Amino acid sequence: MKINIAGHYITKIGELWDKSLRDLLKEAIDGAIENSQISPKTIDAVFVSNKAAGSFENQLHLGALASQMMKGNPPAMRIEGACASGGIAVVAAQMALMSGQYKTVLVVGVEKMTDVDSNQTTQILSAAADYKTERGSTFPGLYAMLAQAHMREFGTTRVDLSAVAQKNHVHALDNPNAHFHKKFSLEQISESMLVADPLRLLDCSPISDGAAALVLTTRNLKNKAKILGFGQGQDSLDLVGRKKLTELKATKVAAQKAYLQAKIKAKQIEVAEVHDCFTIAEIMAIEDLGFFSKGKGGKATTAGKTTYGGKIVINPSGGLKASGHPVGATGIKQIAYLAKLIEKGEFKLGLTHNVGGSGATAVVHILGK
Repeated sequence: MKINIAGHYITKIGELWDKSLRDLLKEAIDGAIENSQISPKTIDAVFVSNKAAGSFENQLHLGALASQMMKGNPPAMRIEGACASGGIAVVAAQMALMSGQYKTVLVVGVEKMTDVDSNQTTQILSAAADYKTERGSTFPGLYAMLAQAHMREFGTTRVDLSAVAQKNHVHALDNPNAHFHKKFSLEQISESMLVADPLRLLDCSPISDGAAALVLTTRNLKNKAKILGFGQGQDSLDLVGRKKLTELKATKVAAQKAYLQAKIKAKQIEVAEVHDCFTIAEIMAIEDLGFFSKGKGGKATTAGKTTYGGKIVINPSGGLKASGHPVGATGIKQIAYLAKLIEKGEFKLGLTHNVGGSGATAVVHILGK
């Protein structure tokens, strides 16, 4: 069953101190419904993606909050899967549609992260790691270990990491909703403040506010992007339980399932929004998704193979790195952004890749017409 993306919407992403969690949630819901041209009365259910509103905003029960913003108060549920919350929420919505229980549903993701100080933010986000095994760790620290392993085994360089950030900041210039609209040179990125060796400040995605929403339906619609395949993969929550630190097994599993369901191969994908929470994460992703062989992702990026005119366009939105990373909204905004490009005819086949934690959860969706 192919699921139509009837509507999509992405709010501005950034430090949105003039907007509340409720403001962002309502803007995304109303925007997606208006874009879909589907009557709000026909929406059968709502799936809300959010990581930590209880900690950031002291607000839980987001399903009910979203439902009261809609006509008819459709049944709603909140879904959490760390930074992969958005992708998982879309999976849950698809399963409900494929079961025949519903015909049309709305999926909305939201995160308001900038109203607390950086120390609180770090502590809240670290809850997505293994609290007991990795106590005291941060995600820059965990991904720095993955970067060190990749550099040691494959010779990935500092320039390769910087090339990811440089390319994504250039792409974000064409995304009006992106958190950042600023170019950086390789030198500026490589010489920015050290966060966790080898990762520097400009290797890291920002703390962002924002929301995104999708209206999904099994009804037949013309000229709309469709979800052709999807997959979810899992691995150990902690790094010590992984067989390899140079790949994310969850990504490979999710991708294999998605390719099989869509009946396509990786080489057919023209564009992808991948989870570049850190520059090393994009390098590993484009290898694990099958776009480049293992160990070649960094060199491919430096050689210009992951931008327009290359082999495949990676993160045309600017990715998490430059477009921003409002955690609960990220997986949904990835799909919304590609759906718009596919509707406009810029690409025929696209892929989104959403990761939770340091790689414990991964969700892949394949989009096309």
